[in-house]
Amino acid sequence: MIAALRTFCRSLLRHGLALVLTASLLLGLTACSGTPNGLSGSYVDDTVTVVNTLLSTISPEEGSASSEQQEQARALINDYIALYRPNSAVNGLASFTTMQTALNSLAGHYASYNNRPIPENLRARLEKELHKAELSVVRGS
Repeated sequence: MIAALRTFCRSLLRHGLALVLTASLLLGLTACSGTPNGLSGSYVDDTVTVVNTLLSTISPEEGSASSEQQEQARALINDYIALYRPNSAVNGLASFTTMQTALNSLAGHYASYNNRPIPENLRARLEKELHKAELSVVRGS
């Protein structure tokens, strides 16, 4: 009788421990599921926010972007792409394709020439593509 009780207690302890570990893992993963870098999860709002942020970062009036601004822009680009590229409802839209092209160009410049200012022809192209993406997303395409 005591041996059966011991076996039952061990089994109960093992299952209880498994339940606690599973619950803590689920809670931990739920805490990590928030959208990064202040993105809301709304494609339209996030696209407009990213466009405005990047336009202010690359604007010629402010001179060359500081390394802190570049790091923030790179983090924002990575978070935006990571959030919306896997989303099949979004990644086929013209606005996303245009946005992705602009973000890849800017990220490529920062990766290759992080200590140099953005060339005028790249800045003009980025501004054009970012405005086009913003207009497309607001229009709904």
